[in-house]
Amino acid sequence: MKEFDSDELSQYNGENGTPIYIAHAGKVYDVSESKLWRNGLHMKRHNAGRDLTTDIQAAPHQTDVLERYPQVGIFKKEVEERKIPAAIAWMLKKYPMLRRHPHPMTVHFPIVFAFSPPTFVFLYLITGVKSFEMTALHCLGGGIIFSIVGITTGIYTWWLNYLAKPLKAVKIKIPLTLTMLVTEIIIFIWRILVPDVLNSIRGVSIIYLLLVFSLIPMITVIGWFGASMTFPVEKE
Repeated sequence: MKEFDSDELSQYNGENGTPIYIAHAGKVYDVSESKLWRNGLHMKRHNAGRDLTTDIQAAPHQTDVLERYPQVGIFKKEVEERKIPAAIAWMLKKYPMLRRHPHPMTVHFPIVFAFSPPTFVFLYLITGVKSFEMTALHCLGGGIIFSIVGITTGIYTWWLNYLAKPLKAVKIKIPLTLTMLVTEIIIFIWRILVPDVLNSIRGVSIIYLLLVFSLIPMITVIGWFGASMTFPVEKE
């Protein structure tokens, strides 16, 4: 049976009418007949012509779906996979979702908590209802907790699935996320120490408001680059 290396496999990516091949667990499959692999792209995430052994472990389907398609060769890896600590390897084998899902699953919480304080502060400013401003404080507390969770799972996913490579999105996300966390802590402590900081909007209160509303552009940029890694924009 034909043996493929990475360079040769990459030529079968579905472009310009070429067959669509993918590798899994040392086997190369021809998935050209699959409607889900049109043009060599699956679910707008996975490109053909690659070894998808790691990716498929976290897929919502079992690997036996590949048996529906003909095996056209075997895949030869040029280098051995890096060694993963035994405890983590055991967890990944027992719970495959830990390979891909921890960060996407937890990152929604810091996003919503980052948008909430500016939203409730804005409602307080236009209505004068104090409970809105208090809700903003509660959301700041949640934002701090879940930002730490999001950072932790993000670093784990970056190390595990992206080999801790200095990707552009990561180089933007990490420092900006840490900046946002520090900003949330400053706002939270400030509001605890000065409960009436927004009783009159002047002087230092304006600085406080600027910090609160700065959470919106920060989390927007962080979310955008995070989404670009999961759902890359297709170029025309």
